[in-house]
Amino acid sequence: MGFKITGDPAADKVLDDSPFALLVGMMLDQQYPMEHAFRGPAKVLDRFGTFDPDAIAAADPEQFAAMAATPPAIHRFPGSMAARLQELARIVEETYGGDASRIWTEAADGKDLLKRVMALPGFGKQKAQIFVALLAKQAGVRPTGWEAVVGDYALEGHRSVADVVDADSLQKVRDFKKAKKAKTANTPTKPAPRSAG
Repeated sequence: MGFKITGDPAADKVLDDSPFALLVGMMLDQQYPMEHAFRGPAKVLDRFGTFDPDAIAAADPEQFAAMAATPPAIHRFPGSMAARLQELARIVEETYGGDASRIWTEAADGKDLLKRVMALPGFGKQKAQIFVALLAKQAGVRPTGWEAVVGDYALEGHRSVADVVDADSLQKVRDFKKAKKAKTANTPTKPAPRSAG
């Protein structure tokens, strides 16, 4: 495999070594620069000593939140993200026996995989589509029909973290997102239709 998302080889190695870390990095990728989000698991591993879902789920919530908020924090909203991370760890523990990779290795097809990811805390449809695309493009996880469920994220280009393989592609994804945001901001809203009076 060999992810190159964070710009930090040690943090990328955590993503390579732990399917749960990859899942958590994606969860943290919200209102926060993507490379920093995906560095979150390495920070937790460094401070907490393990990235085992069972240990994370069982941790004292206040102590875990304090660890997550220690500068540099794991997210700009460390408290809520620490709670969400523990909830995600509990689900992985209870539903998948502590093995996050079972979410994708046991999926019947692309549709089932998307559904499984969307059932996790912090994963709306778009984020779930990006995660499925990331698994397909960079981890070789390509269940039948994955392209159909992820839409444009399956295409070649620089649309999301699924396309980040180095610093250059990270910048291209950033530029794409910025342009998309600007386009959305400049789209005029249609005036409300006049009621016939």
